[in-house]
Amino acid sequence: MRRRRLVADGGDANEVNLTPMLDVVFIMLIFFIVTTSFIKESGVEIERPESSAATPQAEAQVMVAITAEGAVWVDGDPVDRHRVGDSVANLVSGEGAVVIQADREAPTGVLIEVMDRIREAGVAQVAVAATRSGS
Repeated sequence: MRRRRLVADGGDANEVNLTPMLDVVFIMLIFFIVTTSFIKESGVEIERPESSAATPQAEAQVMVAITAEGAVWVDGDPVDRHRVGDSVANLVSGEGAVVIQADREAPTGVLIEVMDRIREAGVAQVAVAATRSGS
């Protein structure tokens, strides 16, 4: 008889308390959110040209990428190069900056056309990304 009473009473004692584990998971989540660096990428693989005069720029609000084949991407989405100005203007607010990451093999004409379309859309701060070469 005693055995039955232990089984009936022991049901609550055998439960696992998940509160400490949830606290640890929550603290880890906060830690990873705080320590993560948010790097804005263009969404495609670009091999940037080198420049000895390259200077660091303030963070860009919008990233535009031009692939070696001449395809234009705005914040990870493909865009027709004739409509890139409208796409960028919708994403830029106030004094936002646009950085164009053109592949070293990208046609120069496409780069110039994209820059012109962005400036025609009213964006004043347009920069071209380059990798600083060792001098």
